[in-house]
Amino acid sequence: MMPLNFAQVGEENIIRKVGGSPQVRQHLKTLGFVPGTGIILVSKIGGNVIVNVKESRVAINDQMAAKIMI
Repeated sequence: MMPLNFAQVGEENIIRKVGGSPQVRQHLKTLGFVPGTGIILVSKIGGNVIVNVKESRVAINDQMAAKIMI
């Protein structure tokens, strides 16, 4: 397992675990970051990432990405 920050652009991965406080986990869950879901890293810009998750494109900062384990 590794944080989403270390994924390669264009690589498809599976979300293994979502960490953080209960509020952060709930927020990420509402965005579609649920364990077992496929995720593709679209781009990295200054530590922030854009991903495709559940057929949606979502941008998150590097701190949130570090809480998502793939």
